[in-house]
Amino acid sequence: MPRIFRHPAARTLLLTCCAMLCFAANSVLCRLAMGPGLIDAAGFTSVRAISGALTLGLILALRPGNHDRVAADWRMALMLFTYMIFFSFAYLSLSTGTGALVLFGAVQLTMFAAGLRGGEHFPLLSWTGLLLAIGGLVYLVSPGVTAPDPLGAALMAIAGIAWGIYSLLGRGVGDPLQATAKNFFLAAPLVLLANLLFLDDLSASPEGLALAVASGALASGCGYAIWYAVLPLMPATRAATVQLSVPAIAAFFGVVLLSEDITLRLLLASAATLGGVVIVLMQRAVKAGPHRRLAP
Repeated sequence: MPRIFRHPAARTLLLTCCAMLCFAANSVLCRLAMGPGLIDAAGFTSVRAISGALTLGLILALRPGNHDRVAADWRMALMLFTYMIFFSFAYLSLSTGTGALVLFGAVQLTMFAAGLRGGEHFPLLSWTGLLLAIGGLVYLVSPGVTAPDPLGAALMAIAGIAWGIYSLLGRGVGDPLQATAKNFFLAAPLVLLANLLFLDDLSASPEGLALAVASGALASGCGYAIWYAVLPLMPATRAATVQLSVPAIAAFFGVVLLSEDITLRLLLASAATLGGVVIVLMQRAVKAGPHRRLAP
């Protein structure tokens, strides 16, 4: 290993970059498969869920040490299933960057809404940031020549809400990697059952199957393992802020690999949405104080 990566800060940076690339890769891989119709959406989700479950199970089996068992949570599994299935169908019509932005925005707004519902006080600047983020998403999906497909945007928003609820349900889990593995195992049968509703659309090419396996095993399984390894090494607000890079990374690879256009609408919506989220996160960090870790 190069000497620079022996330094804790350098390792944290490297692992964080790897995790963000994995998260963005889920959008890229799904769009690569959905765009040309290399595999049907339900089939992609099933292969992703099964390969993710097997990869996480293998990682846990190889992980040293004794770990407390985490009880199965069907609520989390249901939210994971909802996220994965709506995510795949949304990418039948959305570009990579647009889908990632809608997903990320919906996740963050769900988390902020839960904070407000729980009695968290938002100062005026936080409300400004929240309204800016909402306004960015509204502008992105508002009617116009370059507007994304309304159904695709709605499906991705549902996926983001589901992932936000999944994250909220998992905040108190002692071993998040083990919990994620169990949730993937529980979600896999649900996805397989969902395939029965779309038997007429069943199709799969070797390329589509390979992309789905890569999404489940690498981008999801390995990505979550890396993220949960690095998460204890940074404040929660920084962990939330660094995820702002995911829509930008996804959009970049969408341009490079899929020749997608970066429209002015997407750029302005991204600036408003991500900028608003930054304002809220920074205000929450100030309120929490320097010695308290915010819940992600």
